[in-house]
Amino acid sequence: MNVTPLTRRRLENFRANKRGYYSLWIFLTMFTISLFAEFIANDKPIVMWHQGSLYFPIFLTYTEHELGGEFKTEAKYEDPYVAKMVADTGGWMLWPPIRYGYDTVDWYIGGAAPAPPSAQHWLGTDDGARDVVARLLYGFRLSVSFGLALTVIASIIGITVGAVQGYYGGLVDLFGQRVIEIWAGLPMLFLLIILSSIVEPSALWLLLLLVLFSWMALVGVVRAEFLRTRNYDHVRAARSLGVSDATIMFKHVLPNAMVATLTYLPFILNGSITTLTALDFLGFGLPPGSPSLGELLAQGKSNIQSPWLGLTGFATLAIMLTLLIFVGEAVRDAFDPRRTLGEALNA
Repeated sequence: MNVTPLTRRRLENFRANKRGYYSLWIFLTMFTISLFAEFIANDKPIVMWHQGSLYFPIFLTYTEHELGGEFKTEAKYEDPYVAKMVADTGGWMLWPPIRYGYDTVDWYIGGAAPAPPSAQHWLGTDDGARDVVARLLYGFRLSVSFGLALTVIASIIGITVGAVQGYYGGLVDLFGQRVIEIWAGLPMLFLLIILSSIVEPSALWLLLLLVLFSWMALVGVVRAEFLRTRNYDHVRAARSLGVSDATIMFKHVLPNAMVATLTYLPFILNGSITTLTALDFLGFGLPPGSPSLGELLAQGKSNIQSPWLGLTGFATLAIMLTLLIFVGEAVRDAFDPRRTLGEALNA
């Protein structure tokens, strides 16, 4: 792949910012680990040998009857009866490091929930006797995935609206700005709370609701770049040659606007994760029982006598958001035209 000198200088500037560069790798490592949460924290074995056959409970559902038991419901592998049934036939089960899923209730904690950290539960349990490490792992993946989806969809809409306004200008720009001013003036949090209380919450529905109010973040930046770039000589030449507006917008003008746009993306992702966490904390976010950092913080608030809940949620959010801020600062410095131009002149 051919890399232009300008792109090479930007990559070098990004690597030169050690704080942002290492923050990116730390964040990617954390997110990659969370993608394999089922193999790290699960109440089902990864693989099982039973009655001369291999079973993969982590991928497939087996009933207790299929394994030689009595019930025709899904087998509970942590049940002593099922474990003894497998062991009696000379079988074995390969378990994940943490033998609890995000929704697994530990009926054998030997005390009241929330239970404090122990060898069995490294960060204790919540008030539903569910393992905090497992919920933290799944909640981190859900929060980042939700934030990425929200950032991508909202950015596509915002870039498109800003491009149309900036390229055509005139009445299109005037009308678009008035609509954005009215829409931006609506109390987003109150409307989200009202809509979330009316409609049964789900991850997809919540994503659509947040997209309605998140697409405006990039409109102003893209619009300004298009207003500035649309009168460049190469754009006017392409227009005079009969090139379509769509081709000019997304081939000749958009690359200039993407420089400023890319510097905003880590901060938009930060805001998306924070918004989801806030709604979950208030009880208007994801459905009850979903692994959520906001729900973990809410439990910490409700169970002050169990400080490990609040501290775990706070530390996770603080580390995650700090890493994203450092990455955003590094991206901003890498695309800073003063730095790239200065280095090009010195070279």
